[in-house]
Amino acid sequence: MVPGSSPGGPTTKNSPIDFGLFFSMSFNLSLTQQATIFAAQDFIMRKLSVIVLVLLAGLPAFSQTAKEKKKKDILNRSGDHFMFQLSYDNWLGAQDSVDSHIKGLNRGLNVYVMYNMPFKSDPRFSVAAGIGIGSSNIYFNKMNVEIGSTKTVLPFTATDSANNYKKYKLSTSFLEVPIEFRFSSKPETPGKSVKVALGVKLGTMVNAHTKGKTLRDASGKTLFNSTDKVSDRSYFNTTRLAGTARIGYGNFSIFGAYNFSTMFKDGVAEDVKLLQVGLTISGL
Repeated sequence: MVPGSSPGGPTTKNSPIDFGLFFSMSFNLSLTQQATIFAAQDFIMRKLSVIVLVLLAGLPAFSQTAKEKKKKDILNRSGDHFMFQLSYDNWLGAQDSVDSHIKGLNRGLNVYVMYNMPFKSDPRFSVAAGIGIGSSNIYFNKMNVEIGSTKTVLPFTATDSANNYKKYKLSTSFLEVPIEFRFSSKPETPGKSVKVALGVKLGTMVNAHTKGKTLRDASGKTLFNSTDKVSDRSYFNTTRLAGTARIGYGNFSIFGAYNFSTMFKDGVAEDVKLLQVGLTISGL
């Protein structure tokens, strides 16, 4: 037996492992993987950049579209507004002998339905027109207004020392067409807006009457618990023109209305003109 030989056969020599080659291959594989990752990251960043640019480019258009939609919503509103007015009424120009007998809380009530038309160039400004009823009640103490008389001049009869009514009033009502030029600081939120309106209203008389309640003698003793009513329009100007103004916030405003035309026809009474000042409740 040859020394160093295996008993079962010829001797086999083991080859050493090439670690340099192994590390070289691992390093190359790592570089390939990193290159793939970098390429993927670059691709993703490019896509994200494009998306961001598209979104940024669309923001002004979106903002403009939102503004246009808001403006269109304001312009397309129906503009129907209900106006309810309570007023303190006063006769301007009444002679002293009549004015001294006007007593109590003289009051009026006006109700209108309005259609609002905003300006396309600036919806804060608008023109409104409508229709409604305007009424006025003037109360007298110990004086009768004889609107049913056939005399040329309307009699205002003092009843200080004669039979008189405990309550006596002259009432007029007109069918009216109001027109207003309006400003609203925030038309998109009318309930939180400062509002101003100037205008005119044209009316035609639908009724004029006097009403006396509880007839008394000169000493104040009740004679009859009755109501006497006389209706006649012959002494009145049946057409009237008035200037109007309102200012307020939200649904409430203070208003004034001054009649340019006189209440009575020429020659039948003094040139009396109606002034109303009061509160308006509306959707303006």
